[in-house]
Amino acid sequence: MPKGRYSKGVNGIINGAVDPRRSALMARVRQKGSKPELVVRRLVRGLGYRFRLHERGLPGTPDLVFPRRRKAVFVHGCFWHRHRGCPRTTSPKTREAYWSQKFRENSRRDRIKERQLRALNWEVMVVWECETFDADRLSKRLKAFLSNRG
Repeated sequence: MPKGRYSKGVNGIINGAVDPRRSALMARVRQKGSKPELVVRRLVRGLGYRFRLHERGLPGTPDLVFPRRRKAVFVHGCFWHRHRGCPRTTSPKTREAYWSQKFRENSRRDRIKERQLRALNWEVMVVWECETFDADRLSKRLKAFLSNRG
């Protein structure tokens, strides 16, 4: 970034636009293929299950879909989806009103999409990012969810 071209304002906002460094950092947050999602995919494949990825025809576009079993798995980041009681669920100190509203909307949308899937007779499992750190425990949970035919 050339010197003198931007004047840094309040809360990372530059002359009415978002700071390019902040924008680049946020752009690195992946929606698909995140580390937690890759862990879940590896574990499910290891259990011998086949699945589809990001089925856009279903409410909420679940991360893993098991069509014949009518089961869907969402892999949620603790920060973005507000995992209650998790130390990763922190709140930014800048633009608190903006972030508070954004997190509320994310949580509300998650609940709505989950309800819509259940209304279509799908079983839903949410895997939190922090759960992916204990592969053995998560593998048992996934196996119990997927082996139950409903």
